[in-house]
Amino acid sequence: MPTVNAYAAQTATSPLAPFQIVRRELNANDVQVEILYSGVCHSDVHQARSEWGPSLYPLVPGHEIVGRVTAVGAEVGRFKVGDLAGVGVLVDSCQHCDSCSAGLEQYCENGSTQTYNSRERESKAITFGGYSTSIVVREEFVLRVPESLDLKAVAPLLCAGITMYSPLRHWKIGAGHNVAVVGLGGLGHMGIKLAAAMGAQVTLFTTSQGKAEDGLRLGAHHVVISSDKAAMKAVRASFDFILSTVPTSHDLNPYLGTLKLGGQLVIVGAIDPVEVHGGQLISHRRSVSGSNIGGLQETQEMLDFCAEHGIVADIELIDMQDINAAYDRVVKNDVKYRFVIDMASLKREQPEEKNSAAD
Repeated sequence: MPTVNAYAAQTATSPLAPFQIVRRELNANDVQVEILYSGVCHSDVHQARSEWGPSLYPLVPGHEIVGRVTAVGAEVGRFKVGDLAGVGVLVDSCQHCDSCSAGLEQYCENGSTQTYNSRERESKAITFGGYSTSIVVREEFVLRVPESLDLKAVAPLLCAGITMYSPLRHWKIGAGHNVAVVGLGGLGHMGIKLAAAMGAQVTLFTTSQGKAEDGLRLGAHHVVISSDKAAMKAVRASFDFILSTVPTSHDLNPYLGTLKLGGQLVIVGAIDPVEVHGGQLISHRRSVSGSNIGGLQETQEMLDFCAEHGIVADIELIDMQDINAAYDRVVKNDVKYRFVIDMASLKREQPEEKNSAAD
């Protein structure tokens, strides 16, 4: 079984450090990908620090993976050695429940397998993510990466991009719609770019006047400072659709008041409780929903859409050795707008430890 270099957290309080992990031998339907770039998601920080429930250690984060195919199993038909490939949040699902049959593997009724901090369906070995030099994934969960896009800036599309694209597509957002995005971070900046490319009029809600110029640069047509009561009053009953990217518990009611009759607010950031006043919903038949990444077919559609419109993430490229400092900056929201690791830096590591078993 191949052993590859990686960075791992050993406990919830230890920094990420060089480590070696074992990747499985290729099955007939597996694709092996040399990882060139791996995005850094805020959820990587949460899980490395066991903030979303008990994590599985050692933990190798990373679910925004872009690279080149280096080997394929005997039954693989969609990929060949040398192809660009991507791997996102999921690496497996049951493939037969109603959700999977509908191309909604992210809602697998038997539990999808996450790219890291999860267990493989058959072997029950811990899954290890993209902070490593290579990965082995079943063909159905590998994505084609368009050659025309800046490869390093593609990586965040595999999580941040699809998280915003999926609800926009599900609610059929396009020309003639007034859309608002709450928050300008890794998710929000992608939401602005995608909604604008779909033809919608886009408004950024932010509490920071300093983000207004950047919001307009990214494609927003308007910016509203949500702490300004007069500005919020001026946009009451204005929007068809709102995407809330705020990652923590927050009050939705000021934003609900800006929805039109029948308007929809979709939560993609917060997994904590949020405050909703029933009267805000009843008075204008407004709705609040949630959305979780996208299935494999929709993720491929998103990549192709981004290639058509020249959309990638705004990134800061870092070396693997700088990951712990990057985590601290992610927590402080000090990045515009996504860190991406140049995995060539990991190839220079000489790990001190070896994970002798993949479980």
